[in-house]
Amino acid sequence: MTSTATAAPAASLLRFATAGSVDDGKSTLVGRLLHDSKSVLTDQLEAVELASARRGQEAPDLALLTDGLRAEREQGITIDVAYRYFATARRRFILADTPGHVQYTRNMVTGASTAELAVVLVDARNGVVEQTRRHAAVAALLRVPHVVLAVNKMDLVEYAEPVFAAIAEEFTAYAASIGVPEITAIPISALAGDNVVTPSANMDWYGGPTILEHLETVPVGTEQADAPARFPVQYVIRPQTAAHPDYRGYAGQIASGVLRVGDPVTVLPSGLTSTVTGIDALGTPVDVAWAPQSVTVLLADDVDVSRGDLIAPTAVAPATTQDVEATVCHLHERALKVGARLLLKHGTRTVKAIVRELPYKIDLTHGLVHEDQPGELSVNDIGTVVLRTSEPLPLDAYADSRLTGSFILIDPADGTTLTAGMAGEAFAARQNPAADSAAEDEDEGWDF
Repeated sequence: MTSTATAAPAASLLRFATAGSVDDGKSTLVGRLLHDSKSVLTDQLEAVELASARRGQEAPDLALLTDGLRAEREQGITIDVAYRYFATARRRFILADTPGHVQYTRNMVTGASTAELAVVLVDARNGVVEQTRRHAAVAALLRVPHVVLAVNKMDLVEYAEPVFAAIAEEFTAYAASIGVPEITAIPISALAGDNVVTPSANMDWYGGPTILEHLETVPVGTEQADAPARFPVQYVIRPQTAAHPDYRGYAGQIASGVLRVGDPVTVLPSGLTSTVTGIDALGTPVDVAWAPQSVTVLLADDVDVSRGDLIAPTAVAPATTQDVEATVCHLHERALKVGARLLLKHGTRTVKAIVRELPYKIDLTHGLVHEDQPGELSVNDIGTVVLRTSEPLPLDAYADSRLTGSFILIDPADGTTLTAGMAGEAFAARQNPAADSAAEDEDEGWDF
């Protein structure tokens, strides 16, 4: 007998990232959030108190709870992405504290790529600055569903409501213009703890939620649940035992949507069709499964399915293509150039790819200005790329699915991850599109 899946666990999970310009107080906010929510172990707090005392500080520097690298502690800045895990009675959290320096833009892309919410900090004394706009643009680029504007250091502007209102208005207008879907503005003082976990007595003019209250109540999981079902196959299970002589299952993690027994499905890129006859979740047959569950899917027909294939409901199956246009963030010191021969990893599938064209690079600091035909993308650059792949790929548009619309480009020589890609146009339509590149590849195995 099969069981029917019920509601998700009560303690839901929120992945969120913090971002902001240098010295806006990201690490202090995270430290305050962990400290005031009772998520810091005693020995961790003692270590921070000792480190703060050695630096001549009277009070514990809560930023040290997240600035884990020695270089970060010495310089008082965030360099790497610091991940922290904590929980309250209402929700579990995975937090990515990302760097503020422009040369670490790629780190913010990494930290925010899986986030459902981004907290962008602004120093109330400085207002919206260039790096604030850059981080808002990255949040829009990565389709982060929820953005919180945390106007920090309100204690240094005497908790003045007009200062907060002016910053919130400027940021909201800019963020909305580049496609940020939802913005919540909260005035805080991370150092003093105002509106981080507990409401501030110094800002009685503000009636909205604290940072933690908003994190605990913002809707999560809706993007994966609402998207069409996508099931990348990771492993084919064929025990071939006396008890299961004909068993053939396809194991993997549901990337999005819901799969049900009886669904007509298409296997991509082959285009073969069948019907779901069974779903096993942790060894138990179920009638329905949803993202991000790991399951084994059984099909009615003995079709050719292998690792790297994608199973999707026939009615909403994605089209396959060998010509990929995508927005990318280049992550490596080695530049990305036209004609480069790379590996493209999409879900569980890896294929060869050639860079045919780099149509433009995006300047995030001046209203998303396009620089046409840049020739190459350097580390931290964001732009568009046109690729030709050796095999068809079932790519969704990144705007429709962050998981099945994303990919990475890999150096085939040493396996280094070079570039993160998001299929389709991230912002506006191309400006001044150039003719297709005439780059050809005559090397054996790369002419496709």
